[in-house]
Amino acid sequence: MRHLITTKDFNKLEILELLGEAREFLDEKPRTFLEGKSITTIFFENSTRTLSSFESAAKRLGARVLRLDVAKSSSSKGETLYDTAAILDAMGPNAIVVRHANSGVPSILAKHLHCPVVNAGDGKHAHPTQALLDLFTIHNHFQGDIEGKKICIVGDIKNSRVANSNIELLSRFKLDISLVAPPHFMPTTSLKKFYKLDEKLIENTDIIMSLRTQSERHNKSIYASLKDYANDFCIEKNLLKDKKLILLHPGPVNRNIDISDEMMEDERTLILKQVKNGVAIRMAVLKKLILEKDERC
Repeated sequence: MRHLITTKDFNKLEILELLGEAREFLDEKPRTFLEGKSITTIFFENSTRTLSSFESAAKRLGARVLRLDVAKSSSSKGETLYDTAAILDAMGPNAIVVRHANSGVPSILAKHLHCPVVNAGDGKHAHPTQALLDLFTIHNHFQGDIEGKKICIVGDIKNSRVANSNIELLSRFKLDISLVAPPHFMPTTSLKKFYKLDEKLIENTDIIMSLRTQSERHNKSIYASLKDYANDFCIEKNLLKDKKLILLHPGPVNRNIDISDEMMEDERTLILKQVKNGVAIRMAVLKKLILEKDERC
């Protein structure tokens, strides 16, 4: 039985097949591939975008969705993760989508469950479906011609599970990745590193991926205020000018910190397209994992 814990769980051919199927799902028409199936979502961390995206994806495939309210669940009363896994397993779901503040939790749960587990984000570790939808958005925009395209990932890279997953996945598809961040947000890496976002760097860029500053994951305050950070790393129109590129962000966006209000309205900013693509790619992932398991049983 297979799970999606990191982007490494799918090979390159499988990912291209997922992109192709997701492209068909962009018509937003309901399907019956998972009719009679049930999918449980359990989010130990707050989420609006990812949770609603997965639930929309499941319902469009014809599946029932059970959302476990963690605040009201026994886990908030001291129930162990292993007990929670056993309870979930006893309910007989066809897949479980989990998000947790601690890295490794989806992987631990997967060892104790008899259904596919999809990682919807764990700590600083991974967010595989976000990386897949980002790749899907890039792939669609450039009509498949993505090898060698230059991407700048900008922001709190060190603390970002989105960055981790994208670096692994986009490297496999041979995008040219540069990291742009202040020293304290820069991970140890062999990738190209820049500590300032300037016009010279922008001039040679096809894609900018802006990241949210992960204040909740910092052990101590780094900046006196986020406005100090924004002075150097906010994506603004006067910096991009008329450069032909696309701007991505996993959300939620800190306006005028990550991206200026003006750029949020710019046609080069594809954030809403990412949201739509996210539902389609998650449909493809859920269908693949659940139906593959059925075929093997």
